[in-house]
Amino acid sequence: MDNDVSAGSATSTLGHLALGLTLLAFGVGHTGVIDNVAAADASSLATWVGGVALFIVGLLEFRAGNAGTGTAFSGLGAFWFTWGTGVGTEVSAEAAGLFLLLWALLALTLTAASAGSGMFGQGVYGLLFVSLLLLGIASFAENDGLAKAGGWVGSVAGLAAWYGATAALAKWPTFSGRAAGRGVTATG
Repeated sequence: MDNDVSAGSATSTLGHLALGLTLLAFGVGHTGVIDNVAAADASSLATWVGGVALFIVGLLEFRAGNAGTGTAFSGLGAFWFTWGTGVGTEVSAEAAGLFLLLWALLALTLTAASAGSGMFGQGVYGLLFVSLLLLGIASFAENDGLAKAGGWVGSVAGLAAWYGATAALAKWPTFSGRAAGRGVTATG
């Protein structure tokens, strides 16, 4: 790759599309809203799109000098790859809950770090945090209702990330939190 080529917003948009689609599949799988579709069915998408592709996009963001977005995408890529490759592995409910709660801490860090980036920056990470928190607690408590709630929150986060990326490509409004007249971004 030519060193003069900047990854910039194109990779950020691709990263948000990957995050959105993965979160949506993961979330819908936890809701039980579609017969015979479970969260585990999203493992291939989580491994390759949410894991590998998002991690690579994160590295490209680092290369372009975007440390915050690079950290977010690389960290979330590691989460999705780990989750996707671990589906089907026998672990205790407590181990699964701990895994989700530890990754919820990453989402909380991303939420705090994206302060001022508007609804799509902070909102997506905040919803991801709530989703992982609910899913982690649901795993500890073996509570299907909390797991479904976590799935719904994850689905909304996925839709928000997808919309933000689509809006950036289509030049739709996004309420990014930036002052009027200074540009519109999907996720700051």
